[in-house]
Amino acid sequence: MAKVTLKSVKKNYGPVKAIHGVDMEIKDGEFIVIVGPSGCGKSTLLRMIAGLEAITEGDIHIGDRVVNNIEPAERDIAMVFQNYALYPHMSVYENMSYGLRIRGMSKHDIEKRVQRAAEILQLQPYLQRKPRELSGGQRQRVAMGRAIVREPSVFLFDEPLSNLDAKLRVQMRLEIKRLHQQLGVTSIYVTHDQVEAMTLADRLVVMNQGRADQIGSPQEVYNHPATTYVGGFIGSPAMNFIKCRIEGSQAKLADAVILPLPEGWSVPTGDYTLGIRPENLRIARAGETPHVMLDVDVAEELGADTLLHGKISGEEIVVRVPSHAGFHDHSRPGLVVDIARLHLFDRESGLRIATPA
Repeated sequence: MAKVTLKSVKKNYGPVKAIHGVDMEIKDGEFIVIVGPSGCGKSTLLRMIAGLEAITEGDIHIGDRVVNNIEPAERDIAMVFQNYALYPHMSVYENMSYGLRIRGMSKHDIEKRVQRAAEILQLQPYLQRKPRELSGGQRQRVAMGRAIVREPSVFLFDEPLSNLDAKLRVQMRLEIKRLHQQLGVTSIYVTHDQVEAMTLADRLVVMNQGRADQIGSPQEVYNHPATTYVGGFIGSPAMNFIKCRIEGSQAKLADAVILPLPEGWSVPTGDYTLGIRPENLRIARAGETPHVMLDVDVAEELGADTLLHGKISGEEIVVRVPSHAGFHDHSRPGLVVDIARLHLFDRESGLRIATPA
């Protein structure tokens, strides 16, 4: 196992800047998830750690070594890809053992490692099968087994679950989580799926156009997003954003709607963006004065919950309510805002405003 350190890492493709300078330290045994939409630079960052992409500036350390000019095979890493990359003519056993055989390892040691990995991944019944005889989830487990047998210092996962259906993705997420708990190997995992990121990560790296907008635990990133981009990307449904003007202890929305600010906030007068999570709005109880009225366009039934899509003061928002609340398209319920859970961002830069007095 090893820690991984990135110091001012940049990547340019000619005049195009793909990675703008990422700094982070991944602890020995930590599970880091790099998350963001397509084109944000997350896979490029992973490929630079793997040695599959040359870096333009900065340093990458794996353990105590600077690996900028070290070949991928010599970095003591193992990578699991999105497309499995299995040899179709080889059995499961041969696929898992191939890398060890070309390294000249003894048959006894190969057998021991493959059997241990097969036991961890519950692949013993399939060792003599070819990849075409396996399901997608089983093939992905074989790809992980091939990485495990190498006993690397670092695991790299490049969107390994993207080709699986929804049910298998949930199952494989649990298996990857268990695998990390068993092996304790430093792991760096790339995904565009924020649910996957939240459930797997010790810490998240939220990428935005080649920059790491925020690095922190899932709860830190969810409860204290550093930017509107992070607040809008992490969370399902996404955080709601409403333009407001703050004067004194009040936030003034359009249509003369006024929200009180949380106790202790001290914010200069000006125009800002309020952030409100869908679960931090609720239907006003009988006799309770609502903060705002919601004009519902669509009520989206999800079983246990209903998502009310509508507008507050002309701004599009989503509210999560219990399904038994009984609201439907074109209704107009009153909402109470959990004032203590409001977020405030700079209107121009999107950066979080430090709000306590």
